Amino acid sequence: MKWRSLFAEALGTALLVFFAVGTATLSFGFKVAGASASAGVVATALSFGLVLLVLVYSIGPVSGCHINPAVTIGFLVARRITLADALGYWAAQVVGGIAGAAALFGVFHLSSDYHVGRVGLGADGFGTSSMIHAGAGGAFVAEVVLTFLFVFVILAVTRRASNAAVAGLVIGLSLTLVHLIGIPIDGTSVNPARSIGPALFVGGTALSQLWVFLLAPLVGGVLAALAHQVLYPRGEEEASIAPAPEEQVP
Repeated sequence: MKWRSLFAEALGTALLVFFAVGTATLSFGFKVAGASASAGVVATALSFGLVLLVLVYSIGPVSGCHINPAVTIGFLVARRITLADALGYWAAQVVGGIAGAAALFGVFHLSSDYHVGRVGLGADGFGTSSMIHAGAGGAFVAEVVLTFLFVFVILAVTRRASNAAVAGLVIGLSLTLVHLIGIPIDGTSVNPARSIGPALFVGGTALSQLWVFLLAPLVGGVLAALAHQVLYPRGEEEASIAPAPEEQVP
């Protein structure tokens, strides 16, 4: 495991949280989109997709740009990454998610209009925290399905048989897609590291409901890997977005 790969994963996750969760907070907490919930959903969904798109092309060559424990567990089950590398990635992603949330929290605290209890920090949630008041079961199922699609798409487009030049675009669009439907349901996680940071700073209900956004995306990632193995048997050449061996690094 190279330190550069771990740094890239931490940095990428921090940037994802800062920009995308920041957009969610501005849209729904500060209500810069006005009274239009649809405008906030679209702006937030595009922010998540665009941030991931640029990160895939910028840090993908270093670490593969998982920046998501659900993606990492998908690659682990698909046997494209070792357990040791996966553990390192998970740690780096969680640290990055917390760092990104801390930076965002610090920036918003410079505003006299900010109060964490009233504005929040883009935390995911169900029940009264859901735009449609979805229950825990609904949020859990939604997260499994949304993460399944997201991780399955990543596994499919990163095969060696696929066109690597457009993979980042497809991955970014898939994250936008799942947010368009997921935000009204539970805010959309599909990424435990994205959910941990904001929940730690918001506390209360967000922290007590965090278990859904830790467990469900991991289940979705595992199911996506299993489905991918059925549709794309190991006989095919596949890309490995695990870090390259040390001896290949100049």
